[in-house]
Amino acid sequence: MARSEVPIGRLAPTELPDAEALVAQAGWNQVAADWQTFLALGTVYAIRSGARVIATAATLPYGRTCAWISMVLVESGYRRQGLATRLLRRCIDDILATGLVPVLDATPAGRTVYRPLGFADAWGFTRLTSSRRTLALNGAAGAIEVQSINEAVWPQLCAYDAAAFGVDRSALLARLRGRLPAANLFAAREGRITGLLLGREGRTASHLGPLIAEDDATALALLQRALAAIDGEVYIDLADSKTALRAALQACGFAPQRPFTRMLHGRSARFDDPRRTYAVIGPEFG
Repeated sequence: MARSEVPIGRLAPTELPDAEALVAQAGWNQVAADWQTFLALGTVYAIRSGARVIATAATLPYGRTCAWISMVLVESGYRRQGLATRLLRRCIDDILATGLVPVLDATPAGRTVYRPLGFADAWGFTRLTSSRRTLALNGAAGAIEVQSINEAVWPQLCAYDAAAFGVDRSALLARLRGRLPAANLFAAREGRITGLLLGREGRTASHLGPLIAEDDATALALLQRALAAIDGEVYIDLADSKTALRAALQACGFAPQRPFTRMLHGRSARFDDPRRTYAVIGPEFG
């Protein structure tokens, strides 16, 4: 059977080891909990060779606004055969059929592939990484109170995030909460919520995000608290517009790893609040 005729199916929970093997081969950071999130809240498409999954793509809808496309992975021996393009087109068609806007976060190489498929640039962010943070972050305002997230404040934090992201994604946030306890934080000033940070463990690094904040001082205070309690490699996917925070992170040992471009299908106008959007969850979730 030609590769163009190989059927596209759905990933089964029992096939998670195959999906994790694709992540490891690509050197990506996702773990089983991330795949389980896609299975619970979205759709994971799969192409098989015999009984083995050799290619995947995932979609994750957010309300009535948009749906993310990610986890486009192809086993090395099956690349350059059109499998990724077939999976992408399936994702795009299915999302458009529901009336949502397809969104994805592209590497520079991916951007050249996605533009002919109808995607337009919206804004950029850069992955910053650090394994040895030699300096402490300084400059957080003393009036900012950083606290661990609790049940009482959780509904308010979900509403705060929805206002900044542009659509409710509380189901996803609930699955992130608790995966990296040191990053389950919120900030307040004079009793008013001014920031939110979550994080998750990864295959190669701890990943901090989303980071939503009213200003640089609040974002800095949240990161300062989290980084003080996290050992090892850390990823932060920071909006390119947040130059002051980037300078502070680089001064304490972070370095840029790779750029990403957020792309929307058929439009370039972003739906989130650029002022409060500091760091994204990651290119797989938005």
